[in-house]
Amino acid sequence: MAPPDQIVLRLRGVLRRLRDPVQEFLATESAGAVVLALAAVAAIAWATFATHSYEVLWTHEFAVHLGGWSWHLNLQELAEDGLMPIFFFVVGLEIKREIAVGELSSLRVALVPVIAALGGMLVPAAIYFGFTHGTLGANGWGVPMATDIAFVVGALQLLGARVSSQLMVFMLAIAVVDDIGAIIVIAIWYSHGVQVTWIVGSVMCLGLTWLLLARGVRVVPIYIVLGIASCLMMWAGAVSPTIAAVGLGLLMPMTPWRRSEVTASGAPSATTVERLEHVVHPWSAFLVLPLFALACAGIPLTAGALHHGATSRIALGVVLGLVVGKPVGVFGATWAAVALGLGALPQGLRWAHVAGGAALAGIGFTVAIFISSLAFTEPALKNTAEIGILAGSLISALLGIVILLAVARGEVRT
Repeated sequence: MAPPDQIVLRLRGVLRRLRDPVQEFLATESAGAVVLALAAVAAIAWATFATHSYEVLWTHEFAVHLGGWSWHLNLQELAEDGLMPIFFFVVGLEIKREIAVGELSSLRVALVPVIAALGGMLVPAAIYFGFTHGTLGANGWGVPMATDIAFVVGALQLLGARVSSQLMVFMLAIAVVDDIGAIIVIAIWYSHGVQVTWIVGSVMCLGLTWLLLARGVRVVPIYIVLGIASCLMMWAGAVSPTIAAVGLGLLMPMTPWRRSEVTASGAPSATTVERLEHVVHPWSAFLVLPLFALACAGIPLTAGALHHGATSRIALGVVLGLVVGKPVGVFGATWAAVALGLGALPQGLRWAHVAGGAALAGIGFTVAIFISSLAFTEPALKNTAEIGILAGSLISALLGIVILLAVARGEVRT
């Protein structure tokens, strides 16, 4: 039996392994949110004041050849289908970690944020669909369902010690479930003209990845090739390659890359998921998402576009879905789950905190814009939806911050 001091060191190592990835994730997300916001502002300014050059660059077409097949796409489509799989690979890693050791690892603990996230997806979708039913914009019901965790974390970090740390963890859990919902919606609803042969090939690549990992094969280039091949086949099969990327992230093991690896204290070294998050997440936050925003968030905010957005059912549906649907859905579902005895709020988390967090959940940017690009092939409809996304996200951010600041001041006075 190991001496007590070694046992203590090992326990500390385990606790550090659980804590450090979350802290690093929060730091990367909050800093990445600033870069993402700057990229979005730059894209909007570019598209507004130099519309022609923006459109010429990002709509420039080129051909991709794969064996006897060829496809034509532009730089904007490359940003969507070529860069976003990296972001969704990180999403897959985050989901894997949360299910294995995080807030979603215990059914009793996970049930409340899971139900809250479901409410936060269904109510905005219903509001949007109610506004646009029977119009060309009805297909965009998935747009207001998404929450951008980077901006939510950034807003909470901005408030600092004024907000409960439990709220950050609660919102992270909701965001993970929200991401799972977005992935399901993209896979089922926004995939058209599916080519089964290519999809089977993509799944076979993922299956081979799982088999090699299970057999202990630890040759990194093999998994890079299989991952790229899986994404390309999914894309060739008319399904978003982000689905394959998420699957690849979920397959990564929650064990050290090599089982013999240990730290100086004798505790197991970082898991494969943690290492990959450490390596890939900064690239996703500081390069992939800003480039995506620069390519896809360029909405000409002219007087005519703003007037059209203010009267369009699409834009109004998105705004109401984010500003009203998200907080009503998240808060209402949370209250229902607790009232029915399905779970309880984390200790130290008050209902006022939940209200502020639910309002912040209406910040839907990255995934919302991505879904709008899948939902609308007509540029005018896509631009209108993105005006709604920007307006709704900004209002939600301000509303959530105001609520949480008011709560913090009330706590200080009492």
